[in-house]
Amino acid sequence: MISNWQQQAQEYWQQKNYSQASRLYEQAIENEPDVQSHYWYLGLLLLLQGQEVEAQTTWLMAMTDDESEAVEKFTQDLIQVLETEAERQRLEIGDYTTAWVIRQHIREIHPHDINNLLHLMGLSALQDTYISDQLQELEILNILSSEDDINVDPQLLMQVLQSVFQKDPFNPISCEFLEKSYNHIKDSEAFISVLIPIIYQVAYSAHQYQLALKLTELGLQLNPKHPELLRCLASFYQDLWEFSKGIEAAKQCYEAMETFADKVYANFLLLRGLMSAGGRWDEFSVALKQHQSMLERLAEEHPTDLRPDLTVRLFASTFFFPYFQDQPQENLSLRRKVAELALSNVEEYAKNIVEKYRYTTRPFNPNNSSKQHLKIGYLSHCLRNHSVGWLARGLFQYHNRERFEIHTYLFAGQLEQSELQQWYINHSHKAYKFGLDTYNVVEKIYEDEIDILIDLDSMTLTNSCEAMAVKSAPIQATWLGWDTSCVPTIDYFIADPYVLPEDAENYYSEKIIRLPQTYLAVDGFEVGVPTLRREDLGIPSDAIVYFTTQRGYKYNPGTAELQIKILKAVPNSFFIIKGIADHNSLKSFYAEMAEPEGVSGDRFKILALAPSEPIHRANLAVADVVLDTYPYNGATTTMETLWMGIPMVTKVGQQFAARNSYTMMLNAGITEGIAWTDEEYVDWGIKLGTDEKLRQQVAWKLRQNRKTAPLWNAKQFT
Repeated sequence: MISNWQQQAQEYWQQKNYSQASRLYEQAIENEPDVQSHYWYLGLLLLLQGQEVEAQTTWLMAMTDDESEAVEKFTQDLIQVLETEAERQRLEIGDYTTAWVIRQHIREIHPHDINNLLHLMGLSALQDTYISDQLQELEILNILSSEDDINVDPQLLMQVLQSVFQKDPFNPISCEFLEKSYNHIKDSEAFISVLIPIIYQVAYSAHQYQLALKLTELGLQLNPKHPELLRCLASFYQDLWEFSKGIEAAKQCYEAMETFADKVYANFLLLRGLMSAGGRWDEFSVALKQHQSMLERLAEEHPTDLRPDLTVRLFASTFFFPYFQDQPQENLSLRRKVAELALSNVEEYAKNIVEKYRYTTRPFNPNNSSKQHLKIGYLSHCLRNHSVGWLARGLFQYHNRERFEIHTYLFAGQLEQSELQQWYINHSHKAYKFGLDTYNVVEKIYEDEIDILIDLDSMTLTNSCEAMAVKSAPIQATWLGWDTSCVPTIDYFIADPYVLPEDAENYYSEKIIRLPQTYLAVDGFEVGVPTLRREDLGIPSDAIVYFTTQRGYKYNPGTAELQIKILKAVPNSFFIIKGIADHNSLKSFYAEMAEPEGVSGDRFKILALAPSEPIHRANLAVADVVLDTYPYNGATTTMETLWMGIPMVTKVGQQFAARNSYTMMLNAGITEGIAWTDEEYVDWGIKLGTDEKLRQQVAWKLRQNRKTAPLWNAKQFT
């Protein structure tokens, strides 16, 4: 039963009138000196008033009993009183500093109480005072490693894990904390549910794929058949260029999937691995035909109860068809069916979000005199050291700030700020960095009342597709990053007179906006000091060097056959092949095709990536002629080639990806090297390889045209 004075003391306590409450407890000690709890509460009240020494003295006064059992009981009672108040300060009052001070005193009394130490870590995170060294200073790692029964609170442990990885996701100490924690969490699925967002953050915001792979493998120890972890395993091996492992992991993922829709995405991961490796064309062709059949079936069934994570991934499931065939009508028809399926599911599982943030409340009126600026939003994951990041700079630099207000929405914004990403932030009126939560992005776009939203990523980041599906801006368009995603809520696709043929309007669902000359322009590129010399590759100084620099995605037998014909016709010529791929696989791919034609495999040189983009561009000077890929041309690589004044050969097709080099060469002021047939591709390759004067003329023209060509006038383009 609570006496009147205790009730009064509690009221003072709740009112933060700690001095009045202290007087009541002092009087109680005079009246009842043998009641230990009076000392516990008086000491705590003194502590809340900042009198730490007096508090400790008060607690010691009560522990006069020489019997260790009694002292131990008294200690536990005191800790319980302090625990209760620490939680009250944290949860009810929100005073994290006071809660932290109280828990520091608990630590002095019981230094190895793991749950109290975890609370201290959590409070440091809440106060933004967390540093990874605290894990060692508080001896948390040692305690978790001990074989003693430490009675850790698993839910608290998982909460602190999340806080630690939010603050310092790629510190080795954070990873060690996670590894030592998982033995203490009995609910493996609960642990994995915490682990997966950490893995995403480490991979896609910190770009630490090695650490993400390590954490994925840790989770698979708990559940070897966990579907999401298997998907991560395949993706991260491929991202780390361990292509054989990535392919095998994708096959394992496919076998483990239980639903048809999940198998569709697992087959996509297999395609990704085969294409990334390069040179595994036969396997890829079989897998792609199966993939097309699976997608057609899924689109026909049109389920509307797919999980959000699976739905978002489906946006990219048609990604590899343009690398396989130049059939834009067929490719876009399938892409549109899948995008419509994905949109139906977004509108079902995110119905409340769509209803709340879809921009239907106010029509777009560009002539509204009450508006000082049109608000333009740019949505991207790639405004960093990435092709999109290098190519979009002129637009941001030259935007008319008197007419337009520029907002930038960075998906999976880099935790370690890159110089280029910071440049984009500095060139925006407002810029925001998000994780991979689509709804945070669309909420901010809606709140900012964006008039026109431009997606720079298309299918290369499926979260962008999901955000565009919500349609939180009245006008939405796709530009730069890839071909159209076919998401039905996108109004426009920005192109030019050359990159899409005249009949493209017949099969694009978006309205095509053709800019007057070029859909893209830059003022140039930074060029470093070259590190690549012919003699380092065993190439004679008088040899003709053909060059290509593309991902493994773009190498295929059709183009390789034409390139081999060129080498066969040009004596003393070599072919440098550079890009992200399995070098052994790619070398075998070319050698097996070339040697029956009498072209030695030694004439093919496979190169790793350069240390940086400026050095990569400088190293292009080793080439006499660049041979483009088909049906998927170069884009950034083409512009870099033209800027460096190097002649190139491209074959023009019908789809966007097969016409990039065509529009860029025209807008750089040259037609030499543009081929419309296989025969013309080979003829141009031979002609440019054997006619030194022609090469010099093309190089001179490219350098002269830097001053006048539309491709190099970002201000005019903007």
